Amino acid sequence: MELKELLKRIYRILFIARKPTNDEFMEVAKITGFGIILFGIVGLIIYVIFNLF
Repeated sequence: MELKELLKRIYRILFIARKPTNDEFMEVAKITGFGIILFGIVGLIIYVIFNLF
């Protein structure tokens, strides 16, 4: 891919992109937070299982 074509594609994406609304941002933040908590719980369970046996 040529540099000129790459820059055109990047510009097009940035031109189309928009700032998320507060509702969209909060929804993404909640989902991300839930995922982080879920991974933490799974990691804690694995840690406890391996330390008990």
